[in-house]
Amino acid sequence: MSGLLVTRDSGILRITLDRPEKLNAIDGALAREAREAFEEAAQVDGIRVVVLTGNGRAFCAGQDLSDPAVAPGGDLGEMIDQYYNPLIRAMRALPKPIVARVNGVAAGAGANLAFAADLIVAARSASFIESFSRIGLLPDSGGTWMLPRLFGQARAVGLAMLGERISAEQAHAWGAIWQVVDDNALDEACNTLAYTLAQAPTRALGAIKAAFDASATSTLDAALELECELQRLLGATRDYREGVQAFTAKRKPEFEGR
Repeated sequence: MSGLLVTRDSGILRITLDRPEKLNAIDGALAREAREAFEEAAQVDGIRVVVLTGNGRAFCAGQDLSDPAVAPGGDLGEMIDQYYNPLIRAMRALPKPIVARVNGVAAGAGANLAFAADLIVAARSASFIESFSRIGLLPDSGGTWMLPRLFGQARAVGLAMLGERISAEQAHAWGAIWQVVDDNALDEACNTLAYTLAQAPTRALGAIKAAFDASATSTLDAALELECELQRLLGATRDYREGVQAFTAKRKPEFEGR
């Protein structure tokens, strides 16, 4: 794949944006390939967690503005509808956890690509910027849905309108990301988290993800009904049986993701 590296090991699929000379800026081809990688991850039982990162000194600088598809005067909606929206939908629909390893700047669509993950681990030198307003646009790639959920309404509006860069530490202090570590500890922290998730009950993690996403627009009664439905399905899994047996025997469970 051009612009994308995909590797798999020990139940972990690693998706690396690989355009370091452009700070991993996204074009249509890269967005399509990333979507296809997430869709494939959904179909392969042996994949239990996905790690998304960027190669080089940036996570992702957002849309590649040299792409003719986003030239002023063109139809930006077509680009979003054809490439960005399917990618974000594939990430949120994936019934498995996604870890974003943010190794540097995450800007514009690149920031929202990170925010579409389930858990974000960032290097201390990393930063996030909703840079859309600086070029006369609004946040896309799910930004208007994710930012208020992660940062709260007031901070989301400020980030979107002012386009100010915030540090990884600030994003962590505001509760938007899971963990900030020293740059030289990023790989170890991400690997530890990924291996932990890869050994967890995958179906349960997918259900947690689905239920939390649904809660954004649901009532309490709808949430209770969904919990009941999902718990009924999880109660029939091999991992639930293993979890109960391990708890009773006072041993560590060995989940299979089934």
